[in-house]
Amino acid sequence: MAGMKGKQSVRDMILSLGLIGLMAGVIYIFIPHDDSEPDLKRVDYRVELLTARRAASYPVVAPEGLPSAWKATSVRYDGSEFDAWHLGFRAPDGQYVAVEQSTQRPAVFIDSASQGARRTKATERIGDQVWQRYEGDHYDALVLEGKGSTTVVTGTGSFASLAKMAEALKTS
Repeated sequence: MAGMKGKQSVRDMILSLGLIGLMAGVIYIFIPHDDSEPDLKRVDYRVELLTARRAASYPVVAPEGLPSAWKATSVRYDGSEFDAWHLGFRAPDGQYVAVEQSTQRPAVFIDSASQGARRTKATERIGDQVWQRYEGDHYDALVLEGKGSTTVVTGTGSFASLAKMAEALKTS
């Protein structure tokens, strides 16, 4: 008798698991779910830009003339430490591109802003300035070291996207 009860409880357990799996499948099929990327909210960065331009010890840059497909998603200025300016965008191809500026020591700032990207031998002429290329596991970057501040255009976007952003940067 004991052997029969063991076989019956294994059979009952398998039937229960099958029923649970069937119910999970029905729920998955009939309950709506959205696998698309969430719509990121566009931020208006004009006030923060004016504040940063008044407070920073260097000429703060922001893009001008980019198509509306470039969506500003994050902005911040921290004048308490290194006059740090950040402006993040979602590029038309869905990748992330950010403009970072700071008076922090260039090596430390570039490493932080580019998430550890490494300097390459390649440079890129954009307008009348020569930007240094950095390549990384997470982010690539274009870097412009100026007098008193460093500008980094970085993100998951291609170098063409980074260059388009760098080309659009203006100080007024």
